[in-house]
Amino acid sequence: MTAETIDHSTLSRLVEAGAVEAAHVVGKTGGWSVVIRYGKAERPLAAQRSRQVRVFKRMETLVSYLKDVGISQFDVDAADYVSETAPRPDRAAALRRTHEAAEYDKWFREQVEEAIQEADGPNAVWISAQDAEERMDKLRAELLAQLESGEKAS
Repeated sequence: MTAETIDHSTLSRLVEAGAVEAAHVVGKTGGWSVVIRYGKAERPLAAQRSRQVRVFKRMETLVSYLKDVGISQFDVDAADYVSETAPRPDRAAALRRTHEAAEYDKWFREQVEEAIQEADGPNAVWISAQDAEERMDKLRAELLAQLESGEKAS
């Protein structure tokens, strides 16, 4: 169950109104969260997009955020803080995949453009769908005959 959270705009309004009684910074694996106490409620600060509890990777970022909002005093509980030891994904590999995808996209677009130019060219020969189907049926029959004759020869 996700705890009820407080968003940035609500926190800003509470600070402006002087309703924030305390800010409690809590260490956890990979960073720091902040719990705001106002009235009888205590709510953790939510991340803007995910609406999950916001985790600041660096204490400096959290301190700067709180000061910008208007909170300059807070207590810190570092008992459960563990710096994140998992390394970032290999950026070189991610960049390589991005370049490969861009190269493929460029190649594909070039192929499509060539096909469009060829189809629009004065030497283009157009055939009906029925003619194309008949040609493919004939080709398929020839290939099957070759396979059958090859199997019988073995």
